[in-house]
Amino acid sequence: MEIDKKEYGKYVKKVTPAHELWKDMLRAFVTGGTICTTGQVLLNLFLAYGMERDAAAAWTTLCLIAGSVILTGFNIYPKIVEWGGAGALVPITGFANSVVAPAIEYRAEGQVFGVGVKIFTIAGPVILFGIFTSWALGLASWIGQTMGWL
Repeated sequence: MEIDKKEYGKYVKKVTPAHELWKDMLRAFVTGGTICTTGQVLLNLFLAYGMERDAAAAWTTLCLIAGSVILTGFNIYPKIVEWGGAGALVPITGFANSVVAPAIEYRAEGQVFGVGVKIFTIAGPVILFGIFTSWALGLASWIGQTMGWL
């Protein structure tokens, strides 16, 4: 049975979610900005209490990751992602969420075959391609320096 192209086009238009680009961008900006502002506030607090800059930056990162993990555990971070889109997925908090969410989802299957196998389901490709891209760029830089191009 062949489906009419017009009919199929109407069906696709009906089931495809409509996105409001400017509204989505504003939400991403607000969400990402809030996360980054929170990080800056934490960094300033740690510096104000006398920490060295490197230590303060490390503690800020740890606090942001811990906050993301806790919010994911209480099923709040997925709601933030739903509202803020890429603004919540791009910062380090989004990466932490992508590691924790599968672990929570598959914990019933056990520590090894549930959490151990599924924990990097979402984050794994990011890590893989991040490492590969770093390696490729490092190789290109080394070749460029060896040839005198850089």
